[in-house]
Amino acid sequence: MKPRIPLIILLFLSCHAQAQKLFTTVYAGISGYQGELSTRPIDPVQSHPAFGIGLQYELNDHWLIRGDFTYGKISGHDKYSLANRNRNLSFESNLSEFSLGIEYIPVNLYYYKVSPYAFAGIANFKFSPYTEARNGSRIVLSEFSTEGQGFYQDRQPYKLRQYSIPFGGGLFWAVSDNFRVGFVVGFRKTFTDYLDDVSTTYIDKDILAQNRGTNALNYAFRANELDPGLEYPADGTVRGNPKTKDWYHFSGITVRFRITNFKDRQEQKRLRDRGRTDCPANRW
Repeated sequence: MKPRIPLIILLFLSCHAQAQKLFTTVYAGISGYQGELSTRPIDPVQSHPAFGIGLQYELNDHWLIRGDFTYGKISGHDKYSLANRNRNLSFESNLSEFSLGIEYIPVNLYYYKVSPYAFAGIANFKFSPYTEARNGSRIVLSEFSTEGQGFYQDRQPYKLRQYSIPFGGGLFWAVSDNFRVGFVVGFRKTFTDYLDDVSTTYIDKDILAQNRGTNALNYAFRANELDPGLEYPADGTVRGNPKTKDWYHFSGITVRFRITNFKDRQEQKRLRDRGRTDCPANRW
């Protein structure tokens, strides 16, 4: 599935769904990652602002189909880790995501004010890890194959657009039948160990220099910036943990409101004037 497909689906929902069953959601919160350079599932120190927008189509009072676009930033730095501080690696990356999924709300929000909810789906995301050189310039790490990707043994270059499995949940408060405010925590399971450009072992420095230039040595090994007496590690020295994949997350506040057109509002007014509504009023 190409990245443009989720956007096409969103447009399809917008154009063809019954207006009274279609919601739009605005999200604002934080983003972060878990991997070799940040081991906590959610680390406030290495979190960044994030935002998003989405559409949801209500199948019934409990199930919705949803499509979302979310944008944020992820980063990791060994200086925040007692165990890996001397390794001195770091990265940052902007991250954009399109997702399509389902959402379940167990409590009917047309009868009650508050309900938990859960969601799951599939996402396509784009990232590109970079770091800062000693002179302050930005270095795109994938261009330097710091672990020999593309020329060493069976290590393949990592793709900068990948798939993930989003899932999570939160809490909704129904201000009215047409307006809801919520809190969400959403995790993304990825199938790559290179969100941070760190996965496995150092390779022979001569092989790396021959294939990517001597500058690549400066970005693959940075412990000597803290201790100039350190030598470049031998081939096979542990640099990361290839047994685990990286994760990223989005958490924050959502505001959801029903999309209605002029005729819908006129119909709702007509029904209210007649003393009845399509849905029961909210109550605790």
